Amino acid sequence: MSRRSFLLAAAAAGVAAWAPAAADKPPVARLGKPAPAFKVADTGGRERTLAEFKGKPVVLEWTSSSCPFAAAQYESGRMPELQRWATAKGVVWLSVLSTHPSRGDYLAPAQAEAFNRQRGGVPTALLIDSDGTMGHTYGAMTADHMFIVAANGTLVYAGGIDDSESRDPKEVASAHNHVRAALGDLLAGRRIAKPSTEPFGCAVSYAG
Repeated sequence: MSRRSFLLAAAAAGVAAWAPAAADKPPVARLGKPAPAFKVADTGGRERTLAEFKGKPVVLEWTSSSCPFAAAQYESGRMPELQRWATAKGVVWLSVLSTHPSRGDYLAPAQAEAFNRQRGGVPTALLIDSDGTMGHTYGAMTADHMFIVAANGTLVYAGGIDDSESRDPKEVASAHNHVRAALGDLLAGRRIAKPSTEPFGCAVSYAG
């Protein structure tokens, strides 16, 4: 099943359907502009903010406990490996769950932490954005919608994790990873060759 077909099927079934921000509150995040501030609790109950990480590159990874596209990234080993590689280089990695409590795939903080550890996730922190405020601010549409904030606070990448558009771990394992390439450019002081790509995966489970 293609990415587009999968998203449409999910929406039709009322599962993980993406609901955009209200018309009077469009996404704030814009490439080349300061990344919007946020204040979201992690799975340990600690409030995390973008300002907390001032002076460090930050990766924002929207994820899901039920999406096969997100699962493939972990089953292939690519996402945990990328998290380790990035954090070893001083990058802050924040995984974000914007799943609303009314959704069937919602996980309470302790459950979310256990799930993420079980699949091998090693982010700096896992954020529980259950009211969707952070997700709507960034315009996060899918599990594996990715954003990179440079050390100076500028949003420098927004889009998909790789070019596989697949839920097959084998295809993911051999895909070109857009986020790793963008981080490589950023850390080397180069202009990011491809700052924007189309996100793919399951629609974020915002409130209906």
